[in-house]
Amino acid sequence: MFKTCLIVSLLAFGTSAMAQGNVIIPHFANETETSGLNSVYKGDWQYMVGGGVAAFDCNGGGFPDLFFAGGENNARLFINKSKRGGELKFEEAKDTGLEFDHVTGAYPIDIDGDGIMDLVVLRVGENKIMRGDGHCHFTEMNKQWNIDGGDAWHTSFSATWEKGNNLPTLAFGTYIDRKFENDPWGHCTDNFMLRPADDQKTYGPQIALTPSYCSLSMLFTDWNRSGTPSLRVSNDREYYVGGQEQMWHVDAGQAPKLYTEDEGWKYVRLWGMGIASADINNSGFPSYFLSSMADQRMQLLSDGSDKPTYHEAQYAMGTSAQRPYAGGDLRSSTGWHTQFEDVNNDGLYDLFIAKGNVDRMPDFASKDPNNLLLQKPDGNFMESGEKAGILSYRNHRGALLVDLNLDGKLDLVTVARRENVEVWRNVSTDLGHFLEVKLAEEGGNRNAIGAWIEVKEANGKLMSRENFIGGGHVSGKAGFLHMGLGAQTATQVRVTWPDGTKGEWQDVKADGFYLLEKGKAPKAWQASD
Repeated sequence: MFKTCLIVSLLAFGTSAMAQGNVIIPHFANETETSGLNSVYKGDWQYMVGGGVAAFDCNGGGFPDLFFAGGENNARLFINKSKRGGELKFEEAKDTGLEFDHVTGAYPIDIDGDGIMDLVVLRVGENKIMRGDGHCHFTEMNKQWNIDGGDAWHTSFSATWEKGNNLPTLAFGTYIDRKFENDPWGHCTDNFMLRPADDQKTYGPQIALTPSYCSLSMLFTDWNRSGTPSLRVSNDREYYVGGQEQMWHVDAGQAPKLYTEDEGWKYVRLWGMGIASADINNSGFPSYFLSSMADQRMQLLSDGSDKPTYHEAQYAMGTSAQRPYAGGDLRSSTGWHTQFEDVNNDGLYDLFIAKGNVDRMPDFASKDPNNLLLQKPDGNFMESGEKAGILSYRNHRGALLVDLNLDGKLDLVTVARRENVEVWRNVSTDLGHFLEVKLAEEGGNRNAIGAWIEVKEANGKLMSRENFIGGGHVSGKAGFLHMGLGAQTATQVRVTWPDGTKGEWQDVKADGFYLLEKGKAPKAWQASD
């Protein structure tokens, strides 16, 4: 009922949002030229993959700042100068300590639990673990924290806090051995994990995740809501030999161990580029979307929490996205970063997929626009990228849906090979209501990574999301978690904390930003601008 009321309102008053059937299509305006963003992901062989963006608050102002991988160019950090609800404005930060070359992507994470975001910078060569010092300045901590940054073609990352640890467990994915440029097939290098040392101040040696198969995305995720996340790894079959998609048991104090077919894990091979995760069907468990070349994969849990067995539903749900929907090129698509978010605030997860040819591959589309797939009330998805105004034919890689101007509407930033980044502001009016929350608890896991947030919807269902670091394609964000509320002007929210403690249902008003601290009442947050 609340969706119908919202649609009637939109049609009656006329807004920048459009209604198609019973789905509200948001509208985006390309503000790249006026945004101040200027960064190009440059390079050939070692930069055909990668090209990420990280969004996080580096100066304490609350607004997401943006860090871009540059490949052969230096990486660049841009400070968010936007006004709340206004046009997107950024200013490049100088002498930040992040001006590295050979960067493929990055993920924000508060490693030392000091309340200031740190940054894991993925590179071709040695990864850099950068501690946030405040005021958007960073210090390399590889030596101080005894972190082995490796010397490989690094292309994926995820992190979790294992029980009893103050420091996070870090997982790194790698691609092809760079020595085999002329014969790359079958030469994937080892993915690895780093666990805290006994002193809980530094890290131990690398733990190889073998066999490894050219990972382009990885994600610690609690697939069965057991309280212990597993590590999913998506691999690019273009270059491995005899491999498949993987999921690892990661139990505290034990060596990582692959899930097997006897346990219910199905053998799947694809050109794995990105992982998106969300409870898209209100089942209480996460579903997974795997971007790839040709058919993209939507995986739904088949047997509840008993087995990690998934059935594919991309055709039934309209998310196969195997060919471009515009531009006239009928060859197969190539998917990269992918992300579930509610872009029209109707209480249903939508799906974004960044698209782009690897580099003039003749069997794949050269005009391959990004997908914006909106979920309909019946659980199926409809393509809306062109109508929403985000049509672009660049060779995209990394991307993020993130609320850049803190108006409760998700904006879009993308990275493409050899061209400037692009940014679109969500300028829709009269979308549904929203709720944005940040989590906090005492101890090393300050941002409560691994927690689950549940929000009551008007239809009696629960919208839930897992608080994680990783996934997508070399692009990560930290800050407010966004949920659409449809026509609701108030709701209740509950957090299941990483230690398994289930909080009470707490009242919150719609269209608000809240800090949810363990054991405390929700605290409304107001931007300092």
